[in-house]
Amino acid sequence: MATVAITPDQNTVVGEIFIAAPPARVFEALTDPSQMPRWWGHESLYRITEWKADLRVGGKWSSVGVGADGTSFRIDGEYLEVDPPRLLVHTWVASYAGPLKTIVRWELEPQSVHNLHPSGPARAGTGTLVRVRQEGFAGNPVAAASHTEGWKLVLGWLLGYLEKGETADMRR
Repeated sequence: MATVAITPDQNTVVGEIFIAAPPARVFEALTDPSQMPRWWGHESLYRITEWKADLRVGGKWSSVGVGADGTSFRIDGEYLEVDPPRLLVHTWVASYAGPLKTIVRWELEPQSVHNLHPSGPARAGTGTLVRVRQEGFAGNPVAAASHTEGWKLVLGWLLGYLEKGETADMRR
């Protein structure tokens, strides 16, 4: 389960989740234009329909999506740091957020997996502690709160995709 919170200064949203997949696989799910639309979204909320990325420092990325009401949106950014499979930092400018420009930092830390689910079968292998940090919300607590809820969903979708093969089309 993802934990996501807003820092006391209301400038930054921080979240984390453990995913039973190696960092390289998580990094791929976060950066591969063919995978992102497969898992990012839910029909009753919003979903990404297209993702483009020039995965290098200074490279641009963009996503196009649609809300449950049929309204389209766009999110664009630029990669600031790219260090596969451990770190990805990029700007985030969303059409729905006015002039707000934030910075998203993904940190992927390898961790061993041993009996993480006591009720299930014993598992061993490599997993990833995924940390996401989006900063730049100062003066906009409503946007910070909205993104807090959004990151809870996104981290859960990422986990479902990587651990169970769930796609946005499967979520109804």
